[in-house]
Amino acid sequence: MKVFKFGGASVKDSKSIKNVTRILKLKGYHDTIIVVSAMGKTTNALEFLIKDYMKGKSSYLTILEKIKDDHLKIINDLFKESDKSPYNDIIDLTKSLSSFLKMNKSKNHSFIYDQVVCFGELISTKIISFYLEMEGLKNHWLDVRNCIKTDSYYRNAGLNWKETQKLIKNETKNKITIVTQGFIASDTEGYSTTLGREGSDYTAAIFAFVLNATSLTIWKDVPGVLNADPRYFKKTQLLKKISYREAIELAYYGASVIHPKTLQPLQQKKIPLFVKSFENPHQEGTKVFESSQLDPLVPCFILKKNQILLELSTLDFSFIVEENISQIFSLMDKYKMRVEMIQNSAISFAVCINDRYGKLNNLVSELSLKFKVGVKENVSLHTIRHFNISSIQEIKGLGKKILLEQRTYKTAQFVLM
Repeated sequence: MKVFKFGGASVKDSKSIKNVTRILKLKGYHDTIIVVSAMGKTTNALEFLIKDYMKGKSSYLTILEKIKDDHLKIINDLFKESDKSPYNDIIDLTKSLSSFLKMNKSKNHSFIYDQVVCFGELISTKIISFYLEMEGLKNHWLDVRNCIKTDSYYRNAGLNWKETQKLIKNETKNKITIVTQGFIASDTEGYSTTLGREGSDYTAAIFAFVLNATSLTIWKDVPGVLNADPRYFKKTQLLKKISYREAIELAYYGASVIHPKTLQPLQQKKIPLFVKSFENPHQEGTKVFESSQLDPLVPCFILKKNQILLELSTLDFSFIVEENISQIFSLMDKYKMRVEMIQNSAISFAVCINDRYGKLNNLVSELSLKFKVGVKENVSLHTIRHFNISSIQEIKGLGKKILLEQRTYKTAQFVLM
């Protein structure tokens, strides 16, 4: 058994879907779990839909209609009238989404989010499953919500490993090729949940772990794992080999190619992870496995935009002690802030955070009861793994003000404004 994961960019239109079919024919599709994301920018469109819906705007219906039309256009490009197509399935799925939005009484944004965005993956996999079948690649379409079970922490659900393992084994038994969804799951009540943004990689790793896969391949629009994001850095290098440990470190600091939770289940069973280009499937790509070091050993640049820097001091200018730090982190947890970097001195405490759920004002209000709080929004966090003098100079040469700087043996971090 092997696992292939195709992201949104790899299935964004009819041409891309034909390319996925070509890759499967080239690399083999028997005994394969094919995990697929929503097409192109569908998840983003659904997020705009949710935003308008939560504001009570009727424009969400226009967005829904466009999402449906975009997918029907892809169907028209892929299938002839005489072909068995997923047209009716897509109509039914969009009707189900519309019905949910009309009948829903909940005001919980995260709950609504998960019930809505799941349709992106359900629709994309229906289309791909039908097209593969038409091309002679027999497969079984699997609703992943029937086998990946989580708690009810919507938008970033925690996995129920025991139940998930049992259900995956039952749902995949005696099935040669399976097409299923990444990112989505369900809770004990049957409501849809999601595994966090970019969670499709994690879905693929879950299947690989449970089914003792020989490998997991993630097909991307880049040649493999690069030492920097080519959108922000002009000179990038392909990392040919990465150890699990190094990949986990890169993911922790925010490298976008690999989801942070993806690597741990693979490491437990020493399942190699390949990151390859869907545009050039013959290329070697990157292999993540139980190796000793990074190859080549070069500085790796990671950029996180739209961060927030909080600078705290006590109201009476007394020392920042353990009790103060405990209070700060308790509030970070309460408002679900992701802590990216911290630095403290005798009378001050600085923390760079990611406000994932838009609760900054609530956090600052409560912190202000006990601390003097300075807030700098829209800062950027630059992390360099395996830094050297020239890589440090590259960051300092950006011409931005350095608000915070921190270095350890292998890692340097800078908060810039």
